[in-house]
Amino acid sequence: MTGTFIGMPAFPAAAKEAVGNEVLRANLRRATHTIRDKRARAVAELADWDRLRAAGKAVKDHTLRHLDRYLLELEEAVTAAGGVVHWAADAEEANRIVTGLVLATGEREVVKVKSMATQEIGLNEALEAAGIAAYETDLAELIVQLGHDRPSHILVPAIHRNRAEIRDVFAAEMGAWGRPAPEGLGDDPRELAEAARLHLREKFLRAKVAVSGANFMVAETGTLVVFESEGNGRMCLTLPDTLISVVGIEKVVPTFRDLEIFLQTLPRSSTAERMNPYTSMWTGLGPSKGADGDGPSAFHLVLLDNGRTDTLADEVGRQALRCIRCSACLNVCPVYERAGGHAYGSVYPGPIGAILSPQLRGTGSEIDASLPYASTLCGACYEVCPVAIDIPEVLVHLRERVVQGGPVTREGIRVRIRPARGHAAERAAMRAARRLLDHPGALRAGERLLARARRLRPRRLPGPGRAWTDSRALPELPAEPFRDWWARERERPDRAQQDQGEPDRERPDRGEPDRGGPDRGGRA
Repeated sequence: MTGTFIGMPAFPAAAKEAVGNEVLRANLRRATHTIRDKRARAVAELADWDRLRAAGKAVKDHTLRHLDRYLLELEEAVTAAGGVVHWAADAEEANRIVTGLVLATGEREVVKVKSMATQEIGLNEALEAAGIAAYETDLAELIVQLGHDRPSHILVPAIHRNRAEIRDVFAAEMGAWGRPAPEGLGDDPRELAEAARLHLREKFLRAKVAVSGANFMVAETGTLVVFESEGNGRMCLTLPDTLISVVGIEKVVPTFRDLEIFLQTLPRSSTAERMNPYTSMWTGLGPSKGADGDGPSAFHLVLLDNGRTDTLADEVGRQALRCIRCSACLNVCPVYERAGGHAYGSVYPGPIGAILSPQLRGTGSEIDASLPYASTLCGACYEVCPVAIDIPEVLVHLRERVVQGGPVTREGIRVRIRPARGHAAERAAMRAARRLLDHPGALRAGERLLARARRLRPRRLPGPGRAWTDSRALPELPAEPFRDWWARERERPDRAQQDQGEPDRERPDRGEPDRGGPDRGGRA
């Protein structure tokens, strides 16, 4: 098993294989239910959670509307603090920049803070091709790397592994990467953590170059922020001489005060903690390097686009860029719980990956074209999102794009959505449905015909529909169409008399229905 997702099959095929793995399903069910329950308790402690959620959404939306201005402000502030800013249009350019910076130091190894952006661009593989060893220092990322595996969760990349599997990976692989695992290593969490600590300690003390991402970047001060729980990030950010941070352009926030919102919402939504154990902030080089050797002597910030500008051009899809990578949506998703993260073919699994990956990468591959369908549209992901990303809305939007096919151009900007193979039948069905719905008389006649022939309803659909009914039962057909029932009910004298005494707001054919508040709380 390789460390990349290149060549992955479409989601249905990958998910079918995953749901047959009983150990995987058990690991995921146990972990996701534990995290979601703890998160619910942590969020319930805040009486103003809904206001914090709305505030986070507002800050992100404002920043995305004025992203160009805040990125230039950030560049100016970072440069003034002694850092160097690089702009990367895509993964290839970002990898070339980082590889060149590491080679320029004369070093051939780097330590890494957990970073989704570097996984997104395949930085480890690019560094390896240039003869540079990249060592993951986050415990879960270390497990994935030692196991020659792929991450399957945003917050807990090794969530698909149990303790016995982790022990076996450590015992078999640690020696090839550095200090070997202790003899007779057991599967007690404390033993496993101590083995990882000893293995990583020598790398922290030896490393001269570190690579990180960032959870947030503050435009007004040029400050970068990393949230983490283990302390490995603090070691990587302070001990090496050179620090290189690769960060998506959407991670910027306007002011230092804006961090107050996310300092409350991100830890509770991700690790179910009131405050994450380590919040590291740095601004450029700092004044103390020359005095006592504290902090890096060189800092480089690589601002990554890699499809984010294309995503920003989509009025519906751009809300995916609000994501703060908390992973709350994964932990409540019934599809993710059963299929796992690998089936999504991306470092961004789960509901957020189903809308983010097809926008960042386009739908030229089978896996990306299938991701908008990797959902039941139950809405649980929207309910727990701390920045109110309406993931079901974006999923439907992207499905529409895939079904319609062809490139879409809005205001001169090409949105990277391409036609997917295998959807010709679906497009034909949608066209037939449109013609039927445009002719009410034909629809009424069809409904009556189906009602009369309900006893002839097959148990399974023929042809392409056969696979669908292999795991689903066709619904029972009613004895008469709803239109006929409704017309008969409205003609009953007692019903008409009752309706005359009802206020307009309660009459089914009058007034506006309740659509929920501004936060669309009426979804449930």
